[in-house]
Amino acid sequence: MGVSSVDDIYGASSRRQTLGDMLRRTAMRFPDKLAIGFQDDDWTYARLDSLVDDLAAGLLGAGVKPGDRVALMSRNNHWFVALRFAVARAGAILVPINFMLTVDDVAYILDHSGSSVLFTDASCEATALAAADRVGLARRYGLPGGDGAGGSRLAESFDSLLDTGAPFPDPAAVDARSIAQIIYTSGTESRPKGAMLSHEALMWQYQSCIVDCGWSPDAMTLNVLPLFHCAQLDAFLGPSLHMGASNIIAASPAPDIVLPLIERHAITSFFAPPTVWIALLRSPLFDPAKLSSLTHGYYGASIMPVEVLRELRRRLPGVSLWNCYGQTEIAPLAAVLQPRDQERKAGAAGRPVLHVETRIVDDAMQDVPRGQVGEIVHRSPQLMTAYWRDPQRTAEAFAGGWFHSGDLGIMDDEGYITVVDRKKDMIKTGGENVASREVEEAIYIHPAVSEVAVVGTPHPRWIEAVTAFIVPKAGMDLTTAEILDHCAAHLAGFKAPKRVVFVESLPRNASGKILKRDLRQRVAED
Repeated sequence: MGVSSVDDIYGASSRRQTLGDMLRRTAMRFPDKLAIGFQDDDWTYARLDSLVDDLAAGLLGAGVKPGDRVALMSRNNHWFVALRFAVARAGAILVPINFMLTVDDVAYILDHSGSSVLFTDASCEATALAAADRVGLARRYGLPGGDGAGGSRLAESFDSLLDTGAPFPDPAAVDARSIAQIIYTSGTESRPKGAMLSHEALMWQYQSCIVDCGWSPDAMTLNVLPLFHCAQLDAFLGPSLHMGASNIIAASPAPDIVLPLIERHAITSFFAPPTVWIALLRSPLFDPAKLSSLTHGYYGASIMPVEVLRELRRRLPGVSLWNCYGQTEIAPLAAVLQPRDQERKAGAAGRPVLHVETRIVDDAMQDVPRGQVGEIVHRSPQLMTAYWRDPQRTAEAFAGGWFHSGDLGIMDDEGYITVVDRKKDMIKTGGENVASREVEEAIYIHPAVSEVAVVGTPHPRWIEAVTAFIVPKAGMDLTTAEILDHCAAHLAGFKAPKRVVFVESLPRNASGKILKRDLRQRVAED
């Protein structure tokens, strides 16, 4: 008897684990426990699960079919979470959209994804509806709350979906291998790619997060990074809900919002990119005595400067730190640097997580010797199925049967990975390779430097010039000569910057990654 015939007889649904199943099972275990808190609304797991059922039924009753793409453009709020699981429970595909994009960018995603429905909150309404008008997307809903002015430009009220009387969706109708979401990457290419992630991939990834990031049902987690990005959505909120932990949601990572929330809710677990941790450390509101509840601190999305890491360890000695490394296409966690290794392996991305296998290879897909630079490639059940409507780039990404991350890295004798640079960020100056990260780490040592980003820019002699964009610490003066003298003491001559530019801030995307392409463009325009 073949495998398919066994499934026909006994039913694959008896072994199914989808996002909708996950939430239902957590609600059965912890019905009266706080699941989501946002402003003055607190939802227990039972309440969240009931709302998700109502919304899923409303979506199906409104004509959304399994496999339909449902676009969501909103800042963080509790309805974002409910809709995320309702779309999954209905068998549709969520397309979360970056709320900082232009009308052109949003219109591209709506059109490319073939989204049939758009949800937006009041803060994003103008851009979202203008984009929907441009592509002829007529079915739009406004999320509850706020003072949106969409009026007749919104198809119906959101509340109409909660009271349709439509039957609840049949869980057996959703296959774990089906696509749960399409997340558009924020890369440097002219158009973003849509990474298709299945229910199965996300559930495998949640297990990796729980095992390798020290998750507990007792956690009180603060979620402030944008939920449209897979880091906050699927490396922190998702695993937290899977475990039955409690979650506070806020719409901004600003220090004057984050620091009071940690104290008020006795937050134990918090994730932020290095740029946010740096902002917290520099805030006049930063008071370690008021942050005593915090025990689990996570960073990722970009490199944590070693000097900042040491400052965090010194000022928050009660906080264990994890470095989380990955990317959208692997759902997104690929490697973790554990608390015990933060000093011993400072600057490393860590070792592959539970369900990820990683190699460092050359252009011929051969393993490079330990300690030498190569491309980081992965195999994992967490990986995306493909790029949406992009077979060419899918084939390139999976060439040789491994997923090509585009990151250059080194693996040491203990299996720890250090990310040297993005392939596209390696600087070729005067015939020599220079890793931008190495130059950044050297400059960060200077006591007057708050932030720095290093890129390669065109140069008539060197082809590419090492160029440093530096944000001085508040109230401190810096000169180009000081930086060059400092670099001469810490770097080989060919690695030292040929250009130094002082700026008030560095451009970033919503996940906290520094937009080096914008810095290159600035030099090109100048």
